[in-house]
Amino acid sequence: MTERREAVQFFVHGGVSVHRACALVQIYRSTFRYAAHPTDDTVLVNQMQALAAQHPRYGYRRINALLNRSETVNHKRVRRLWRLHRMQVRRVVRKRTRRTRPERLQAAYPGHIWAYDFVEDALADGTPLRILTVMDEFTREGLALDVALTTSAERVIGVLAALVGQHGAPAYLRSDNGAEFVAIAVQTWLVQYGVQTLYIEPGKPWQNGKEERFNGTVRDECLNLHVFTSLAEASVRLGAYRRHYNTERPHSQLDYLTPLEFKAAWFEAQTKSQDPYSGLQTD
Repeated sequence: MTERREAVQFFVHGGVSVHRACALVQIYRSTFRYAAHPTDDTVLVNQMQALAAQHPRYGYRRINALLNRSETVNHKRVRRLWRLHRMQVRRVVRKRTRRTRPERLQAAYPGHIWAYDFVEDALADGTPLRILTVMDEFTREGLALDVALTTSAERVIGVLAALVGQHGAPAYLRSDNGAEFVAIAVQTWLVQYGVQTLYIEPGKPWQNGKEERFNGTVRDECLNLHVFTSLAEASVRLGAYRRHYNTERPHSQLDYLTPLEFKAAWFEAQTKSQDPYSGLQTD
């Protein structure tokens, strides 16, 4: 419409009558002669800005509803002024105080921290299997892959007792808060052997990351590759895989040594560091 008015104005300046110019441009003379009378919106804008500051999460519709409590204001006018003056809804970000959490204890030597957990699988006929996995966090050695049809505190104690008899008791045992791991019988047994517990927070399996990775590897490289027809077959295959894992499989976090190679190298380094003559050369 503005362009048409300018075209009429051009013809009029050229000596064409207003009537003829409007006919040429196809615009009504009343429209050409109309002069807009802009409304002073200062008071309304101030009211809107005050309400927006008071209610930072309100949009223009709610602001319009508040304005209409005292006087009638067209919602289109409110919307136009809202956008014109950029009175968008402000994002409110609460400042939270970050709690300082103690650092998770890291294994410093073989037998320092063991971790254990249960992994679920099933036989070919659908019978559930519960596999108790135990690993040494420092050497990544798979200490046990014990498979059974059920879980119990007595089973956990039996596996731990066999491992302690073979390797000695660890200083710490890390796990989630599963019923078998927090059972009073298990707690009593651990106290007798001087083993302290490290429980991860509920819903945060990454706090037991090394054990979770061990479980994932067992599933990927053994459980997913075989369909067990019996409990005995599952036990044999898992035992064979544990031996492969400890003695043949290179571990990326151990500079591609196997867990037992890494363990042997660590003990050898400790022996040399304690031998005052280890660095001397003889002629």
